[in-house]
Amino acid sequence: MTEVTYYTQEGLDKLKEELHYLTTAGRANIAKAIAEARDKGDLSENAEYEAAKEAQSHHETKISRLKNTLSSARIIDESKLDTSKVLALSIVKIKNTNNGATMTYQLVSESEADMKSGRISVKSPIAKGLLGKSVGEKAIIEVPAGKIEFEVLEITR
Repeated sequence: MTEVTYYTQEGLDKLKEELHYLTTAGRANIAKAIAEARDKGDLSENAEYEAAKEAQSHHETKISRLKNTLSSARIIDESKLDTSKVLALSIVKIKNTNNGATMTYQLVSESEADMKSGRISVKSPIAKGLLGKSVGEKAIIEVPAGKIEFEVLEITR
């Protein structure tokens, strides 16, 4: 059974764009590479042809995985998110109680995660520890550096 994953509209649109590219221009580029390699002679000793065929296999696998992801993707209506507790797509401001540092993250699907823009996967240790918490609650989260206590300061969207 395929696991349902939740996306923002923006994240889902990016996945659809990537699938469109892979099935159109991406396939055309692979076919061209195979044709060029085939034109170079004996296929039994043609490393270029073998490499192009292997690239095609990887490309088709990527398309298949993306189609599978899209078939189980669901959009969360961000306007209806409950901000009383941390959920997928919540934007949460937390404080590290050890050093007082504050940070803000949005909890998103794995494919939308981008630490530079403050978007962390709902499957990350920090997100898992925060899910279901309310403002004022603390969570002790196991991270590679050890256990860190975070306090939820604010939940939006």
